Amino acid sequence: MAILKIARMGHPVLRRPAEPVADPTAPEISALVDDMLETMIDASGAGLAAPQVHVAKRLVIFHVPGHRADDEDESVPLTVLINPVIEPLGKERDEDWEGCLSVPGMRGLVARATRIRYSGLTPAGGRIEREVEGFHARVVQHECDHLDGILYPQRMTDLSKLIFESEARHWFQAHDEDEEDEA
Repeated sequence: MAILKIARMGHPVLRRPAEPVADPTAPEISALVDDMLETMIDASGAGLAAPQVHVAKRLVIFHVPGHRADDEDESVPLTVLINPVIEPLGKERDEDWEGCLSVPGMRGLVARATRIRYSGLTPAGGRIEREVEGFHARVVQHECDHLDGILYPQRMTDLSKLIFESEARHWFQAHDEDEEDEA
């Protein structure tokens, strides 16, 4: 296993659609998954898409740790999703802050579908299909956006809510004071 270099915003591999994986059971896919897992853990990420490690294939990995789950009992173990398909369930959207290993040091407020159904293949060639909501739905949508050449700032409707992580406490403090003044 190896820690791979993460492509950063502006790199061409992040701006184009990724190619489908022809054989999810191929040894090179298994090796890629192992390397992506090591890379994601090293970078303290919740997910990683193959284009982020300079491989233009439709493959994502993610997990939802207990502290990020909407329900403490609903943490999601490592999931490998190959050739994923996402379907929003309803029109409800929710805004929340996102970061990205390919956009280091930044956070942005992004609206995403609250509930989705996703499906895809496993490295063993099996099929995964789940209906999910909350952070689980958000991380899947975020990672799958990478497969279509989209980074989260492209999903933002208000770029004044794109901030440096180092300044986040100032931003939140100022906006908490604004809300108190309105109350």
